[in-house]
Amino acid sequence: MLETWSLPFMQRALLAGLILALLAGYYGPFVVQRGLSFLGSGLAHAAFGGVALGLLLGVEPLWVAVPFTAAVALGITWVRERTSISGDTAVGIFFAFSMALGIVFLSLKREYTSEAFTYLFGSILAVTATDLWVSAGLLLLSLLTLPLWGRWAYATFDRELAQADRVPVLLDDYLLAFLVALVVVVAMKLVGLLLVAAFLVIPAAAARQWSRTFSGMVFGAMLVGAISVIAGLQISLQFDVPSGATIVLLQALVFIFAAVLRRG
Repeated sequence: MLETWSLPFMQRALLAGLILALLAGYYGPFVVQRGLSFLGSGLAHAAFGGVALGLLLGVEPLWVAVPFTAAVALGITWVRERTSISGDTAVGIFFAFSMALGIVFLSLKREYTSEAFTYLFGSILAVTATDLWVSAGLLLLSLLTLPLWGRWAYATFDRELAQADRVPVLLDDYLLAFLVALVVVVAMKLVGLLLVAAFLVIPAAAARQWSRTFSGMVFGAMLVGAISVIAGLQISLQFDVPSGATIVLLQALVFIFAAVLRRG
């Protein structure tokens, strides 16, 4: 087992997975508690439109997907705040629009490209040094938001009272949407578009079963994410099964276990 973790690609995958676990654990509870679980899936599909545009233009897809997804996240927030349309409906509109754009962009690229499948299904074992630097940079950016954590939590549980206390709730909504979009893009490269929402939602939902405080929910989500990454990578290599899917399945098992214990 120790020989497995001495392999450079496993070390990169472990480091990237742990960073993602921290990021998803930090933002996931806000997504779950605010009833925006569909947002992660919607932004992942939006990111695919950015990836497809990058492939069409012949540039690194990540650098196109980041601003593209961030713009979609801000657009969803704007529609949700400025119109009578619900959050899920706004996500669904941008979800469909971005996916349609992605399909059109890929159809315009005449030659075959396998890189699109990397973003669809993820490849955490193929993490590069660039992926690690991007992930670490996003983690550092998230650490800089710690002074805002208290008011984010305040608005999450009582938005109207937070507004009455002159907390800049709308500005925070845009900032959170922007940061979640960045996490989704990074996660998509590691676990794939189809599983990225699970990484944001399941650890937070599992931690919610036993946590008495919101901060406990955050730390619990980080713990579930980290343990599932370590165990999932080991299991996937030992049994030759997809790493991203194995990690998410372990998270789902933790959630089921926690839910059953709470009910019992």
